[in-house]
Amino acid sequence: MSTSEGFREELLHAGLLVDGGVLGVYHRSFRYEAIVRGVQAYVSAPASGESFLQLALPPVQARSTLERSGYVSSFPNLLGLVSSFAGTEKEVSAFLEETDAGGDWMARMTPTDVALCSAACHGLYPMLAGSSVPAEGRRYEVHAWCFRHEPSADPARMQSFRMHEFVYVGTPSGAEAHREAWIGRATGLLEGLGLAVDVVPANDPFFGRAGRLLASNQRTKELKYELVAPISSVAPGAISSGNYHEDHFGSAFDLLVDGEVAHSSCFAFGLDRISLALLYRHGLDTADWPADVLRRLTADLDAGARAAT
Repeated sequence: MSTSEGFREELLHAGLLVDGGVLGVYHRSFRYEAIVRGVQAYVSAPASGESFLQLALPPVQARSTLERSGYVSSFPNLLGLVSSFAGTEKEVSAFLEETDAGGDWMARMTPTDVALCSAACHGLYPMLAGSSVPAEGRRYEVHAWCFRHEPSADPARMQSFRMHEFVYVGTPSGAEAHREAWIGRATGLLEGLGLAVDVVPANDPFFGRAGRLLASNQRTKELKYELVAPISSVAPGAISSGNYHEDHFGSAFDLLVDGEVAHSSCFAFGLDRISLALLYRHGLDTADWPADVLRRLTADLDAGARAAT
């Protein structure tokens, strides 16, 4: 299991994942999904006593959210739009004839007002647009299917994947404290699953020359940290991240706190990447995993095993 491609083949051979026909797209077995559910419950449990508004967000969002958040200009190579046929009933006949003749049916598609979700927290900010948050801030726990267009044979680079996030919107000091607290908490949680975790400064893959300046600024100001561990090969990759957005979303969505532009931060658990890291670390048969890891995830793993029989 020294290469990501080799690990991918092992996952496919074991039936944990099934090739979806496009690089980075997979069907998931119930056994694999049991691991994901176990991880999600495990990382969510420590926040059960705190006042988080919990939301499960859909895999699609308003296209305007991508535009207003700045995602379009920062990551045009990663985004995905939903297109549909918007022609009249009369034009349907021409569309069908062209399609049956092997024509380019995509040329008749028109982008809709819907885009694929890019990050779990992005759907929150339009809900708050134009409002003032209380001085103590607002906290959210959100879960969503996300999409990023980066096809790869590395199973850690899925185009469609799950993120579980803890988000804060409020004062600058509150946003920084939220991120720092979750970096420490998450490190302990992931190490509790037997993963060798390092916390490293990082930057997002911004696009173009302006993006390189943004990435440099992100590293210089230490706005983003990643928790890395071996996922699909010996080289470590990000399985979680803590991000301090400063006033980026506050400015974009007109959010205020105490009369000032609100700041925000989030901590994201990559549920699929953590699940892959566990399979890489402990083996493809969960029955052979360490007892202490199984105790933390047993309920859903048992349910997945029963469903697979």
